[in-house]
Amino acid sequence: MTARVTATAPRHRARKRFGQHFLHDPAVLGRIVAAIDPRPGERLVEIGPGLGALSLPLLARQGRLDCIELDRDVIPRLRERAAGLGELTVHAGDVLEFDFAALAAGGPRLRLCGNLPYNISTPLLFHTLAAGAAILDMHFMLQKEVVARIAAPPGSRAYGRLTVMLAAQCRAERLFDVGPGAFRPAPRVDSAFVRLVPHAHPPFAVGDPARFAAVVAAAFGQRRKTLRNSLAGVVDEGGFAAAGIDSGRRAETLSPADFAVLAATARPL
Repeated sequence: MTARVTATAPRHRARKRFGQHFLHDPAVLGRIVAAIDPRPGERLVEIGPGLGALSLPLLARQGRLDCIELDRDVIPRLRERAAGLGELTVHAGDVLEFDFAALAAGGPRLRLCGNLPYNISTPLLFHTLAAGAAILDMHFMLQKEVVARIAAPPGSRAYGRLTVMLAAQCRAERLFDVGPGAFRPAPRVDSAFVRLVPHAHPPFAVGDPARFAAVVAAAFGQRRKTLRNSLAGVVDEGGFAAAGIDSGRRAETLSPADFAVLAATARPL
């Protein structure tokens, strides 16, 4: 699981079900705040603030912060620690059910930040991007392996379904890695900090999103096979010819835009 960016507290035991690993390295926190670089008038939203290790410097710099927190036990202590630093609004509940578009309605686009627990990181990324028009950018701490997959170039071992699906919706930039020793208790994995910026103008046309997703999933479901075999029943030889893609290639050799072209030739779902 991924370490959460929260504060150390002797009377609060980290809970495995929330993926809590408390950051105690001020240098790492400083790098996170510098990477986010909040500006006056922006709307910051932190996911999983815990006891506020990141929340407090952001609030002190920005004067206003929204937080989404599932662990109700930490919320009173977060509010207590943030007293006098600025306007803190805590939304108690499951971030996978949170309506980001409604929060941004009538105001500036949101700048999301925080640490995403490993067990929900992928669905949460897609949940936030579903509200992409309401989001300016996102800065997240994730498992290092997940960030490698997000930012992987075609042809690399990490390149896969997650890479392609996110490339259609946002630009990804891996910023820096964070070792287990920066957290208490230390997680069993390394972490990495990533910047995601939703595309103002998509770099390529997806057409039918459901068909695009189905083609990508099928292609990487059997990534050692050629596209001819992995997409059997989905794209025929005529479809490959129309897309200008050799059916003898493997999924990891195609760019995200190639998948969009191939999906346009796929059979109806």
